[in-house]
Order: sequence, then C-alpha cells, then structure tokens
Amino acid sequence: MSKPKGFTTTLLHSDRLLKPEFGALHQPIHTAVTWGYDDVQGLVDVFQNKTKGYAYSRQGNPTTTALEHKVTQMEGGMATVTFSTGMAAITATVLALIKAGDHIVASSYLFGNTRSVMQTFMDMGVAISFVDVTDAKNVADACRDNTRMVFVETIANPATQVADLANIGELCAKKNLVYVVDNTMTSPYVFKPVSVNASLVINSLTKYIGGHGNALGGSVTDTGLYNWEQFPNITAVLRAQIKPAMLGITQIRKRGLRDGGGTLSPEAAHSISVGAETLALRLERACHNAQTLAAFLEAHPLVSKVYYPGLASHPQHALTSSLFHRHGGLMSFVVDSTIDCLAFLNRLQVVIKSSNLGDTRTLAIPVAQTIFFELGAERRAEMGIPDTMIRLSVGIEDTEDLIEDFRQALEASGS
Repeated sequence: MSKPKGFTTTLLHSDRLLKPEFGALHQPIHTAVTWGYDDVQGLVDVFQNKTKGYAYSRQGNPTTTALEHKVTQMEGGMATVTFSTGMAAITATVLALIKAGDHIVASSYLFGNTRSVMQTFMDMGVAISFVDVTDAKNVADACRDNTRMVFVETIANPATQVADLANIGELCAKKNLVYVVDNTMTSPYVFKPVSVNASLVINSLTKYIGGHGNALGGSVTDTGLYNWEQFPNITAVLRAQIKPAMLGITQIRKRGLRDGGGTLSPEAAHSISVGAETLALRLERACHNAQTLAAFLEAHPLVSKVYYPGLASHPQHALTSSLFHRHGGLMSFVVDSTIDCLAFLNRLQVVIKSSNLGDTRTLAIPVAQTIFFELGAERRAEMGIPDTMIRLSVGIEDTEDLIEDFRQALEASGS
C-alpha cells in the first residue's frame, strides 16, 4: 500500500483523480439544472436512493460533488454536503436533525448570526442552553434527558475563546450526543475535529477554504464516528433505504439541502475548489503574520488587551498548542479608552475595513458597532466586548508592511 499523500498534494490532485472529461485537471463547471435519462428506471433509482446520480441540481451536481469530495478529504471524514453559505449549512443541519421539544447545548460565545438563528429555533420550540464551553463540565451540567446535540466553535469570534474540544467530545461519546464542531475559524489545515470525536463538522467555505473573498459557500461533513442508528430523529423512510452510516448526512442532504434550498452554485463551487488548493500555503503565512502582529500589539502602550490563542497570555494557549497545528489568523484587540476606535481604523492604509474573514487580505472591523451591534450593550458586556474592540482577520501581506501600518496608525491616534 502506498504512503498517504500530504495535505496540499491531496488537494491539488483531487479533481484529476476523479477523472473529469477530456483529462481536465479541475472538475468543469456544470451549469445544468436538471438531468435526463435514456431509461426512466435510472431516474427512478436516483430518486429512491438505489443508485448515485443527479436528478435536479438543487441537491447537487458534479461540480459541487467534486468540492464535497475535496472537503471530505481535508476533514478526514466520510461524506460532505455543501451549501450556499456557512449559515445555510448550520441552519440546515439543525432543521434536518432536531425537533421541537429537543434540547441543544451550545457555546455562549457563538458568532452573532449563529446565536441569532439559535434564537429562532428556540422560538420554534427547541430548548437551547448556552454555556461556557471552555470547560466541558459546563456542558455536562447543562445536559438533559432530551439533549440531542452539542454545538461548539473551535475558536470563538471575536474574543477567541477556545472550546474544551477533546473533553466535550468524550462527553458526547458517553452520552450518545451528536457533537457538531464549527471549524471555520481554524480550517481543516489547522485542526481536524475528527480528532476529538466530532460527529459533524461545519465550515464556512467562504472563509479560509475558499480564501479569496470571491465566493460564498458552506459545508457539513460527517466524520463517520457517530452511530446514526441510535439517533431517534431519523425518518423511517431513510432507515428503510439507506445504510446506517449514511443516515445522518443523507437526512441533512434531503431535509436540509433539498427541502431548505440553500444550494451552492456550481460557479461558486468551482471557485472555492480552486482556492482550497493553496489553503496550507495561505494559512502558514496568515498564522505567522497573526502571531507577529499579536506580539507587537500586546507590547504597544496604546493597546489595552489582545485576544489571540498564540499568545502565552491567552487563557487557552496551552490547549490550542496541544490541539492545533497553528493558532489561526483570527485575533481581536482593544485600543486604549483615550483613542477613538473608528478614527484609528480610518488611519490604517494597508488593512481593509471589512466584515469578512479568511481572506488573503487583512481585514479589520469594529465589533460593537457592527457584527455584535444587534445584541445590545448588556449582552455585549456579558460577552466581554467593549466599544473599543477591533477584530482582525490577518492576511498574507508582507509582515513588515502590516506592522508598519499598525505602528503609524497607533502613533497618529496617540498624538
């Protein structure tokens, strides 16, 4: 048996080894909405899950299938379903698997939009407990007899709290709970949730995997570690048709993607797939830049606090060092109260004022005034988000240029 290929080699040759037509090195963009069959039995078999194939592109086409294969390889999983956005992937997963009366334990540090959609599920009759997931004991204490799912993020946005991932995974295994890990802030290059017993892995493909700020996308990957036969919410028709290992991901595809309609376009799938080939190269540079910039900011007298897991001062620094390949490209910092946060941002010349994450370019945004504005001052205070907090998605620019940009902006703000 040949030795497994490395991360980047595997991605570079993923499409080619699926043998696209005419020897193409990338899966072509298939824009067809529907698919014809010479023998109608072939169409019937696809609808009845007896054979693989395509009937209507709302639930997939060859271009999205190729990307799903690539994401599955990156995550070391069993199967993947792609969506139009990361939020569509999260929404579809909960809609497909959870019923009114069920209970979810979720991180109290969830990204604002994820927290918002969880509130929507609560309004629909799903009970959700939000807890500090930096300690698995808090998750254990929140579990009930009707708990079905635990939902965490690897690194929280924006204050970079890191979940007690391995211990939560052990807890979920003991209690037979579906363990959902949002891997967006780390990416499968920095961390593989399969290593901590995750059942399902969420990625916003828009971020590091696509990496160039030119395509929206999301994905859910089944790691193959959860026994879906024991999950009570799988529909009877799927239990009769689908092999046990594929029950969860098939229900997500059928109920979440097909019925929910959050379909990834083939054009976006192709763009993300090509972008993913350089994931390791981009992340190495971005993580290096983030580490260097975090150290610079932490030492600056006009910066009161820096949130970055790569710093020894971070509460979960030891944990991230043991779990992650690198410490990521996400960080936040708080400028001194004497500085006008917005005026400081306007003085940055290289850094772009933008709301995205995982781009090749460094992006900055004032947190309280934008992405967490709707939560209100009281909730922001509970989450430790002051008005002078700035979130950075660190890109791949020359390190010296980034440092100089922040140096001049801070000096001008303090004068």
